[in-house]
Amino acid sequence: MGDRVPSVRFLGRQHRVSISTVLQAYFWLEGRGYIEARPRSGFYVRLPFTERIPEPKFEERESPPHKVETGAVIDEVLRSIAKPFMTPLGAALPGPEILPTNRLNLLLRRAINQRPFHSGSYAFPPGWDALCRQIARRSLEFGCNFAPSDIVITCGAMEALNLALRAVVRSGEVVAIESPTYFGVLQAIESLGMRTIEIPTHPHTGMDLEALENAIRNHHVKACVVMTNCHNPLGYVLADEQKRALADLAARYEVPVIEDDLYGDLAFEGRPRTAKSFDQAGMVLLCSSFSKALAPGFRVGWIHAGRFRVHVERLKFITTVAAASLPQMALAAFLESGGYERYLRRLRVIFSDQVQTMSRAIAKYFPEGTRVTRPMGGYLLWTELPKRVDAFGLYRAALRENISILPGIIFSPTARFKHHIRISCGYPWSEELDRALVVLGRLCQRAM
Repeated sequence: MGDRVPSVRFLGRQHRVSISTVLQAYFWLEGRGYIEARPRSGFYVRLPFTERIPEPKFEERESPPHKVETGAVIDEVLRSIAKPFMTPLGAALPGPEILPTNRLNLLLRRAINQRPFHSGSYAFPPGWDALCRQIARRSLEFGCNFAPSDIVITCGAMEALNLALRAVVRSGEVVAIESPTYFGVLQAIESLGMRTIEIPTHPHTGMDLEALENAIRNHHVKACVVMTNCHNPLGYVLADEQKRALADLAARYEVPVIEDDLYGDLAFEGRPRTAKSFDQAGMVLLCSSFSKALAPGFRVGWIHAGRFRVHVERLKFITTVAAASLPQMALAAFLESGGYERYLRRLRVIFSDQVQTMSRAIAKYFPEGTRVTRPMGGYLLWTELPKRVDAFGLYRAALRENISILPGIIFSPTARFKHHIRISCGYPWSEELDRALVVLGRLCQRAM
């Protein structure tokens, strides 16, 4: 490490390519952190990021079932990150300029022209038939083989998650969750009067299945909520063996698994399988949406509920009757056009680069003792700060600087992760983002 790489001119002569070609290759390597440029000296092999800043520690502690009471804190945080003038490190959204908005607008106009009376009727559950067919076709990509009639279109993945919980768990019963977990899961469980039990979750290997099995035996767990691909906030993609073991566990104990696959299309190495693909007993309820890769504002999600499909379809009708027709039409047309996979390949490269750039900036600006995850997809970084830094205090100090981040306590029903934050890398790198991370690093130092 630290060795000087061959000069641009030498490498050009050696491989009989132009200097500009060599420079492009070096810039590509530099952008991914393999080499670094030193003024008036050339390019050098860079110390790998994994050796410069470690990953967050794995917390093995288990806890008994708890009533969820985080709603007030989460409400405060969500109101703050929605303000338009904030530097957007809090909201888990892609930068609008990355999305195919013009193409979708064209498809919306075309759908209106073709079906001018679209607003005069409902797309009753399960949903718009053309979209259900496209989702069923895409299910082959993640190891499944759905029938269009088995898919229920929802208002985003959050409604899918709520419907799944209502279908398999009653008020007062226990739901096993990852620790940390997406705060929206906690909001849904709290609103339905259910209790949670936190299962230790490793930054690479996910939920401890032995601990989950013990919780099922000892605490009468009625369902389990997991995110097996591009986990929010840890970023891991579970190995197929672990997904199979999870599906087998669900079948053995007849405990439904609600699988949130919201970010699965954004895995950097290509579309991974789901736990649902190993489900032979119909016990895995797979939830997803198009919000994180295509159109957050369309609010179009879906659920494949296995043996609970009829119940979920009924709950969908009595909750919101139907999902909006026009966004479903536009998304069906986009998927039918055949350009989605090509678009996803470009998106994966963009987000992989942005995650790497943000990670290097955190390593550069944050105090010694900071730890950062190594996401395998998506655009979220889970950052463990030195223990002397109170993450909720940092969140409020950052707000005063017009910077939004998410404090770790909202990712746990027992307010664990008091010195953790989640940072979004969804927006393209800019001077504004660089400045915001400099400010956050200084605020951390001040807190210490």
